Amino acid sequence: MDIASLAGILLALFMLVFGIISSAGVGGFREYLDPASAIITFGGAFSCTLTSVSLQNYIAGLKSFTLIFKAPTLNTSDMIGKIIELSNVARKEGLLSLEEAATDLDDPFLKKGILLIVDGTDPELVRAIMETELVSVEGRHKDTIGFWDTLAAMGPAWGMIGTLIGLVDMLYHMDDPSTLGPAMAVALITTLYGSLLANWICTPVSNKLKADNAIEMQQKEVMIEGLLSIQAGENPRVIEEKLKSFLPPKDRTSADEEGEAGGEA
Repeated sequence: MDIASLAGILLALFMLVFGIISSAGVGGFREYLDPASAIITFGGAFSCTLTSVSLQNYIAGLKSFTLIFKAPTLNTSDMIGKIIELSNVARKEGLLSLEEAATDLDDPFLKKGILLIVDGTDPELVRAIMETELVSVEGRHKDTIGFWDTLAAMGPAWGMIGTLIGLVDMLYHMDDPSTLGPAMAVALITTLYGSLLANWICTPVSNKLKADNAIEMQQKEVMIEGLLSIQAGENPRVIEEKLKSFLPPKDRTSADEEGEAGGEA
């Protein structure tokens, strides 16, 4: 589980509650709860987001919220180490030996590439097939990310609509000055709700999904280059140096250790 995402959401909630209680007291907390404002803001934002996407993508977008709490099961350094291990197997026992090694792999993308190589598929065709799948995966990820970006835009917009409704109602009742302050406060609550929806939930979720997508795309690019290098019969050390170029300098030491472990195996 990714503790950072959960901690970030809970800490933001704590800061919000602490700020409200510090300024208005515990009893004043209920002043920030307004059902009508919540219906206008959240109902309007989610409804317009539903209008913007298909029902299938809408449901998938809602479910994707849980993805931000999942920690990556494999990092790029580990993936490079695994590919170096496979290259050593192929160099010692031949490409056909990779078919048996593929049965122990959990990643379907990597397994598919290995099976294409074992079947004797032309390298250019292997690259084309793998890159086509890469584009398709990234496209699906962007649809999910777009759901949260759309919802993040709709939240403040509908918060402003709620504020305008409240202001219109306030102006119609200006004959009673005692109601102006409370009415203005209620009108602004919708803006608060919209800002919370966008900046507490939607934008952080979108940013986290974008970061996870970037990591996954990098790993798949490493797989493609590694598998094609194995198919070309390149030296495992050369493959390792090529794949390490995907990593920042500080992470290349761990990749070296993974490669050495694979070579010893």
